[in-house]
Amino acid sequence: VPSFTVESCPSVKNILLLDSEGKRVAVKYFSDDWPNNASRLTFEKSIFTKTLKTNARSEAEITLLDGYIIVYKFVQDLHFFVTAGDDENELIIANVLQGFADSVGLLLRGDVEKRTALENLDLILLCIDEIIDGGIILETDANTIAGKVATNAADGSVPFSEQTISQALATAREHFARSLLK
Repeated sequence: VPSFTVESCPSVKNILLLDSEGKRVAVKYFSDDWPNNASRLTFEKSIFTKTLKTNARSEAEITLLDGYIIVYKFVQDLHFFVTAGDDENELIIANVLQGFADSVGLLLRGDVEKRTALENLDLILLCIDEIIDGGIILETDANTIAGKVATNAADGSVPFSEQTISQALATAREHFARSLLK
């Protein structure tokens, strides 16, 4: 019987959502390859510069940069990126990107552009959390991701971003209790 370890699971290094000028909209890093904010910003700038002249609108593109696989897609004025080590399977990483872009599209009701994304940043960050945990890929189906995010957002009458610490703890306690009862 083969044993499975965290190392044998497909993983990603980061997931980035940048605007058409290369500025951050939503980013999450799952690796210590970029130990500080300055190195992260430098990496984001180099990805943006390298992919700027490409036409990744109809389908995802793949590139290599500094020993990383980067799969990316542009939707309106947003640029979606998923970065992985060069030993990862490009098709799996492309599935992560597609799941991310499509679930954001579903959550924003097709209005995928910077202004709407910033207004719904809590949903996008929850979306990233549903797709990846600690770099490990959990889900790539856009309908499942958007459904979980919409359910989480609808459970509390107050959006997560506007909850007090006690409200957030109460919500977490409620979710934990519900997960025990399942």
